[in-house]
Amino acid sequence: MIILIGGEKGGPGKTTIATNIAAIRTSIVGDVLLVDTDKQPTSSYWCSLREDKGIAPRVSSIQKYDKAVRTEIVELSKKYSDIIIDAGGRDSPELRGALLVCDKAIFPLRPSQFDLWTLGRLNTLVETAKEINEKLQAYVVINQSSPNPAVKEAEEMKGFLTEFENIKALNSVICERIAFRRAALNGMAVTEYKPEDIKANEEIMGLYKEIYE
Repeated sequence: MIILIGGEKGGPGKTTIATNIAAIRTSIVGDVLLVDTDKQPTSSYWCSLREDKGIAPRVSSIQKYDKAVRTEIVELSKKYSDIIIDAGGRDSPELRGALLVCDKAIFPLRPSQFDLWTLGRLNTLVETAKEINEKLQAYVVINQSSPNPAVKEAEEMKGFLTEFENIKALNSVICERIAFRRAALNGMAVTEYKPEDIKANEEIMGLYKEIYE
């Protein structure tokens, strides 16, 4: 399966989602490739840090850019059972190319007005990609939400998403938790970091299950 973690705006935590899902998927099936198409290659740095620290399992990673992303992902899919693409936060040849070959596109968005404004453009990008990639399914996962149960931003954003026919909201909501940052600084997924943050683990595993199961 080819999974794209992308978006049209920087800052909503695409790389955090991509690296966590890649580490979890690798620990379960093994044969996974993380493709970093962002010219600020944070995913690649994370993989290198992980390898330097000897953290197992090793997450395989390569960098691919420009229009070649589409054809090269197709070739790589013959060698790996799963590919996870971390695309930069902008409308780019890499994002458009990945949309043409992926099975699922996951767009992390923060529950903010600035991120909501990108939904129209994302909906159009997905609509255009579906003309070629008919199997494409596109979803939004709300990321960096407030952990305060009294704050209802996530629910409000999910309601707003019903207006877009090409993108659906996932049930999962990932909250703003320091455990994600600490794990990333150590080349880990949050599920590997000690001491455990049970809520962070539950959130990322919930997202993983929605994507794959």
